Amino acid sequence: MKKTMTFAVLHFTVAFTVTYLLTGSIVIGGTVALVEPAVNTFVFYFHEKVWKKIEAGKVEKKMSGIHSVC
Repeated sequence: MKKTMTFAVLHFTVAFTVTYLLTGSIVIGGTVALVEPAVNTFVFYFHEKVWKKIEAGKVEKKMSGIHSVC
């Protein structure tokens, strides 16, 4: 849990700093720093679901290859 929390702080800090440097606005920097990680987390959930399906397909192909050889 500590690693997750430190990563969240790091992510917030990077998002805020980059946005602040690009815009010069603390408000925009803060907004992006809050919204971007939330959106990124949502997208990552679906990325993982798709990736698991891709990996499952690779395992099935390997298993079907083994059966056809025997």
